[in-house]
Amino acid sequence: MHLFQVGAGSGGMAVLDFLARDSRITRITLVEPDVYAPHNVYRHLFPLSSVGRLKGELAEEWIRAIRPDVAFDARVEDITDPARQAEFARIASACDVGVCAADNEAAKFAFDALMRGAGKPWTLGEVLSGGIGGWVHRFAPGAACYGCVASHLKREVTEQPSGPPPDYSNPTAAQPEATIPASKASIAVIAGMHALVTLEMLGERRPNPLTPFPKKEGGTEPSSALSPSPLGDGGVGSSATDSALSILFSLQVVPGVFDTAFRAHRLRIPRAPTCLTCGESAPAPTGNQLDAALDDALARLGAR
Repeated sequence: MHLFQVGAGSGGMAVLDFLARDSRITRITLVEPDVYAPHNVYRHLFPLSSVGRLKGELAEEWIRAIRPDVAFDARVEDITDPARQAEFARIASACDVGVCAADNEAAKFAFDALMRGAGKPWTLGEVLSGGIGGWVHRFAPGAACYGCVASHLKREVTEQPSGPPPDYSNPTAAQPEATIPASKASIAVIAGMHALVTLEMLGERRPNPLTPFPKKEGGTEPSSALSPSPLGDGGVGSSATDSALSILFSLQVVPGVFDTAFRAHRLRIPRAPTCLTCGESAPAPTGNQLDAALDDALARLGAR
C-alpha cells in the first residue's frame, strides 16, 4: 500500500515510524521542506549529529534502516506551493491513504483538498500546546472535509499569518504559549493513536487504547474515560456516514480545559450542507481547481 504523508516533525516522524513497520505499507511519499534544527533534538527521533540536514532525507534514511524493502520518495517541497499542486494531485490519486502531520492551517486545507479531489481517506494528528492532550481526526471520501471540522471547532485561519507558527519544542521561544513545550512522551501518545486510526482505515483490527474492558460478572462498569472503537461502532467497516471523526484525548488535568487526564472524547462532525468545498452543490476539486478549493475554505471561515 502507498502512504502519502506531509510533515516529518517530532509528531510526524513518530507516526511515520509506527506506520512504516506495518508490512502492508510498501511505498511512502513524504513531503517535508524543513531543516532539522537544534531545538528539535530532545523530542525527535533523529540525533544531534543530524542538525542542519533536511528532515526528508533523514526520514528516508531512518525508514530504509528498518524497512529497506519500502520504496521511499522524499520531496523537499511545500504542500501549499501552487506550482506543485498538479504533481501532488497525481500522488494523492496513486496513494491508498494519507497522513497529515503539518503544523499550520494552510497546509491542512491544502492536503484536505488533494485527498478529497483524489477520493482517498486520510488522517490528521495534532498535539496541543504544552502536551496537555491532542487530536486525531479521520476523514473519509465523500464525508465532511477539514473545513467542516475547523469551522465546528471554531478555528481561525488567515491567508497571511502574522508570523511563523509557535514552535512548542523551544522553551525560550518568543510566543508565551510556547514556553511550556510538549514532551516527547505526550507526542508519542498522540502519534500512537494517530497511527492506530490510520491502520484501522487500512483494515487493521488490533486492540487499541480506546477499547473498553469487558465487564466482569459482579464487577463495575468500565470507566467512562474509555470509549468504544476510535472509529465508532463497527469501525470503518460499518455503514458510511457523511461525518468526520475527531478524537480528543486529554493527557493532563488543566482547569477549565480538562478535568481528568487520559480521557477520550469523540466527536462526529457532519458535513455542512452549505460548505463551499464539500457541500452537496460543490463538485470535488481536481487539478487546477485545488487552489480555488483552498480559497473557498479560507473564505468560508472568514479569512477574507
